[in-house]
Amino acid sequence: MEGAIDAFMVYLEEVKKKAVSTRAAYHSDLRKLQGFLDGLGVSRVEDVSRTNLNSYILYLEKNCFAQTTISRNIASIKAFYHFLFREKRVVEDIAEDLKTPRIEKRMPEILTAKEVDKLLLQPSGDSAKECRDRAMLELLYATGIRVSELLSLKLSNVNLKMGFVMCGSAGRERVIPFGSKARSALVQYLESARSAMIAEEAQEILFVNCAGQPMSRQGFWKLVKEYGRQAGISSEITPHTLRHSFAAHLLENGADLRSVQEMMGHADISATQVYQRMSCNPMREAYTRAHPRG
Repeated sequence: MEGAIDAFMVYLEEVKKKAVSTRAAYHSDLRKLQGFLDGLGVSRVEDVSRTNLNSYILYLEKNCFAQTTISRNIASIKAFYHFLFREKRVVEDIAEDLKTPRIEKRMPEILTAKEVDKLLLQPSGDSAKECRDRAMLELLYATGIRVSELLSLKLSNVNLKMGFVMCGSAGRERVIPFGSKARSALVQYLESARSAMIAEEAQEILFVNCAGQPMSRQGFWKLVKEYGRQAGISSEITPHTLRHSFAAHLLENGADLRSVQEMMGHADISATQVYQRMSCNPMREAYTRAHPRG
């Protein structure tokens, strides 16, 4: 089975042009499946049965894996077997009828406008690190881009004069405007901080860590969490919280749904409509005014 997984990885990279993180997720899911099948004494993809696959899904459920994790595993298995069937490595696509568990959608956590203000005021010093942190937080809230997009921004992706960033994968790039506060923070970072942080002049990544290298997701997550603590924000806060807050605040203040969808990079408008339902409305205002603990 290992050879089939390796072939699938090559297909994802060379044909489907999937990102490294996506390929890593597929590989991890399929290696877990392989380990389970090895325990059943099944080592060849040709010998795997529908019962084997259903037993694996049942195993995930019994071991209390999250529904999102189970759904992702099923998607990985389906993509894998679709590839095997198309390549004539198996005689039928036995994963085609695997049922994905229904996932209960949770409303995303958002900050109030006052909480955002408090958070963005935390890196207030003039050190290179605080200039960078301030620019990152301001740009993240100003554009609503994903943390992966923020961390992969290059100098050439930012147009300070026109006030926009370009991000996204090839074929799905989008242009997102940003305002004066984000621009001021970026100018300060670029003019007085970045040159002191980069390890080499040829570095194209916009935001670097203190060693002059591209920042990791974990590093930025810790940074946001620490500033949230300093701001006295009691709710759990992650970089994605600012993305959610960006969308909710835009819609709350009258932005049209389609524009927010485009800026967020949502393929399906239903993903953007979640934020619309979170916007302030007369019922919420009445509750806040009238409830003793509103």
